[in-house]
Amino acid sequence: MSDRVAAVPVLTIDGPGGAGKGTISSLVAERLGWHLLDSGALYRLTAQAALKHSVAVDDEAGLARLAEQLDVAFPVEEGQPRTLLEGEDVGQQIRTEQAGERASQVAALPAVRQALLQRQRDFCQAPGLVADGRDMGTVVFPDAPLKIFLTASADERARRRYLQLQEAGVDASLSSLLKEIQARDARDTQRSVAPLKPADDAITLDTTRLSIPEVVDRLTELLAQRGLVSGV
Repeated sequence: MSDRVAAVPVLTIDGPGGAGKGTISSLVAERLGWHLLDSGALYRLTAQAALKHSVAVDDEAGLARLAEQLDVAFPVEEGQPRTLLEGEDVGQQIRTEQAGERASQVAALPAVRQALLQRQRDFCQAPGLVADGRDMGTVVFPDAPLKIFLTASADERARRRYLQLQEAGVDASLSSLLKEIQARDARDTQRSVAPLKPADDAITLDTTRLSIPEVVDRLTELLAQRGLVSGV
């Protein structure tokens, strides 16, 4: 894995839910023409597969088997990315708050994380990779030349999610969203395997008061400063 990362530049973007990792990662990847790994989608898809096949979220062995055999695809059709699970488009289903909660429970299981480890590393392909998740810099790509830990206050992350749901026409309670975010943060930071934390050599970037374009510009500047990209 180290040889591949040495040959292919990898930018890891870790952080808690709602910090903007997904949006920022996709925009940086698009600007650079790099590949994108949304590791959270793999855990959400595993949780969705468990729901589909009636596997309990605490059945670690059963979930690990599902993860190893996960039939997923991320085709782009007419410029729009799709998320397929066993041929079915589940892009909207896996982005609900309930799906995120199940994914967080699944991700806390060591056997599931191990089952998905190599699948995540296989996304490292030329010309480069932006890897979005919670343990990209600490576990999956520990040799990545640039690691970012993206964060924001829990209040701000809840507010952003509330606005997203409102725009989508979904009723939501801001106080409930804040409690869910705080509970997920606690579970992610306290789990025994690959807990959520910055890598020792990561740069922490608080996005609470930053716009999306400002964060994208900052990350591309950091990549350029390290000689990983040019002309951006």
